[in-house]
Amino acid sequence: MLQLKKPLAVIDIEATGSNATTDRIVEIAMVKYLPDGTRTVKRKIINPQMPIPPSIVDIHGITDEMVKDAPTFKQAAHEIKQFLDGCDIACYNAYRLDVPLLMEEFIRAEVDFDFKSRKLVDVQKIFHTMEQRTLSAAYKFYCNKPLEDAHSAEADAAATAEILFAQVERYPQLGTSVESIIKAVGEDNVIDFARRLAYDEKGVEVFNFGKHKGRPIADVLKTEPQYYDWMMKGEFPMNTKQKLTEIYTRIMLKKRLS
Repeated sequence: MLQLKKPLAVIDIEATGSNATTDRIVEIAMVKYLPDGTRTVKRKIINPQMPIPPSIVDIHGITDEMVKDAPTFKQAAHEIKQFLDGCDIACYNAYRLDVPLLMEEFIRAEVDFDFKSRKLVDVQKIFHTMEQRTLSAAYKFYCNKPLEDAHSAEADAAATAEILFAQVERYPQLGTSVESIIKAVGEDNVIDFARRLAYDEKGVEVFNFGKHKGRPIADVLKTEPQYYDWMMKGEFPMNTKQKLTEIYTRIMLKKRLS
């Protein structure tokens, strides 16, 4: 059984699309579990302040009419942050959209939401590491029942939580803590949520994409400083740009002091 040292919030997000940089949240559901087993659910419909494409409406069923009187993310940001206060986070396919988009929304709302003190469990990563496959398939596999109301954020978040608990029971090698799970599936080396920056096996900060993949960030920025400017002007998530700027600032400060 999963043993929690701190609250765990299982989240699922529906959005206007799949681009964390340009799309917006239309629904967020959070299922919070306390170490004593208490379970609390919060669901918010969000006005994305942009049209929801018909092709996306066909997926999650949330229309422009349904969100027109809902709060914007900026208006709901402090309520969401308060619900997640002190929680580790679990999500299905966390690094693809949900977590990067959530961070982007907090940054746009100018609300400081610090992930440094939190652990992030990607339930899909466990599934793919241990068995290799969608949320509906994982739910059928681990929980032996069909997932009703797929693409309803609350149903998906609740299903993700059930899968996580079943995975802990099924795979003893995962351990029973959030920390051991993250280590077992190799997700403890990412720096930003879009996974553009990471730590290598020696703990060195490296680029995790493109022509400089695997190269130390410090080396690249020293020999090709324009690469920093290119990334800052490009369509990279703000979280990636923030982390890169922290590294760049540290490199420049070290250079001035040397």
